[in-house]
Amino acid sequence: MFNYVKESYNELVHKVTWPTFSQLQSSTVVVMVASVIFAIVVLVMDMSFETILAQVYKFLGNVGR
Repeated sequence: MFNYVKESYNELVHKVTWPTFSQLQSSTVVVMVASVIFAIVVLVMDMSFETILAQVYKFLGNVGR
């Protein structure tokens, strides 16, 4: 177990290439923009399905009368 922790630490310190602060900021902006776009797409789909289903239920409610 001790050997595993030692090797993990060694790999994190000496072999991993960490991003610079500017790279990290750029990646964060990309993720935030993509998340907002995805949320807007889901919102539009949800509102569209809500409208379509409301029309279908309204039509089906009037069919029996």
